[in-house]
Amino acid sequence: MRVLDVIQKKRDGQELSTGEIHAVIERYTRGEIPDYQMSALLMAIYFQGMSPAETRALIQAMMHSGQVVDLSSIPGTKVDKHSTGGVGDKVSLVLAPLVASVGVPVPMISGRGLGHTGGTLDKLESIPGFRTQLSLSEYRDITAKIGVAMIGQTPELTPADRKLYALRDVTGTVESIPLITASILSKKLAAGPDAIVFDVKVGKAAFMKTMDDAQTLAQNLVNISAEMGRGAVALLTNMNQPLGYAIGNALEVEESIDALAGKGPADLMEIVYALSAEMLWLAKRVETLEEGITVLQQHIADGKALAKFEELIQIQGGDPGVITDRSRLPQATHLYEIKSPQTGWIASMDPLLMGQVACELGAGRATIEDVIDPAVGLSVPVKVGDAVDTGQLLIRVYATDPQKGERAIHRLQTAIEISDTPTTPLSGIYDRLLPGIK
Repeated sequence: MRVLDVIQKKRDGQELSTGEIHAVIERYTRGEIPDYQMSALLMAIYFQGMSPAETRALIQAMMHSGQVVDLSSIPGTKVDKHSTGGVGDKVSLVLAPLVASVGVPVPMISGRGLGHTGGTLDKLESIPGFRTQLSLSEYRDITAKIGVAMIGQTPELTPADRKLYALRDVTGTVESIPLITASILSKKLAAGPDAIVFDVKVGKAAFMKTMDDAQTLAQNLVNISAEMGRGAVALLTNMNQPLGYAIGNALEVEESIDALAGKGPADLMEIVYALSAEMLWLAKRVETLEEGITVLQQHIADGKALAKFEELIQIQGGDPGVITDRSRLPQATHLYEIKSPQTGWIASMDPLLMGQVACELGAGRATIEDVIDPAVGLSVPVKVGDAVDTGQLLIRVYATDPQKGERAIHRLQTAIEISDTPTTPLSGIYDRLLPGIK
């Protein structure tokens, strides 16, 4: 097989065979195909798309480019959750211990933040001592022992995806739904879950800006997961304002602890309960989503969910004292505030700008080499639809560098729009998608 023939075939809109796709991925992973040829193939896929059969073949090839974890020795249905990323999205930190506290195993291999979206690993690593770089055997053992593990990508898993992701990032081929689907599912399926719940975010600070794109991606994810023998559900959720109040690593850990203690912001808890109930339903622990939410609320009320998070922190080497003493988390040294200039109602927010400013403060990365400052970020204790008074706090900036703090305050002046007339609160969840709807 000549790579040039495969490139030309896809360029001309023809369907690639499973054998061609597997051969290309195997050879590229081994370093036998140069980046310039793979770039050409990625661009051909970007413009011509891929059929469901081609996408499935690509997922299988990428998934089997490295080790595939076998969790079959752990009893029960293992369920994972994947979010396409957003601002203030600390759902995994609350959901994983909450679902595990009900007895459903949650094996979770998560990513780091890049750009305006925060990464679960960066948040967990703001807990002093917390280890995310564990081996696959440790990942298996911890999941078996306490029912939940939250680790980072390991070199053995999907090496093809790592190479392709880096190449897509610099060749303008990121925004391709088949390539996004393959990247997500190859990683998730290699990690060994029996079922996956997808949180596909839509809006200003989401990867998918339009409902059509989000629905296409979500339907792709659930259909192909089901075709590959996994239970799957997707929720389309709103990313036109931050999720919860906190944006930034230690700040989001603190808010997650509050959420597990029953004091979480309402918009965050709506998403946590909805996704967690889907996980219980896929694991056949409940017959209805309503029953699932009741069970989950009980596990937060009686302290079981928070106790499970403490157990997770302890077993992965972190300081469990952060649960009761928040001062043990990294602390900002400079605080700044933006207050409402008028009485009115919150009309809109710019969560993309807020995420970018948090990143500039040091909460995120512009490049993969950037070092995270775990203490910095924002708190935005208002939501679209809220009534506000003159002088009411809109945004608090947490900085460790006063120059960056001053710049953040200047940049955030346009981040919240206030109306003289009442405004409507935003919906948290737009849609629920199951496999089978083409």
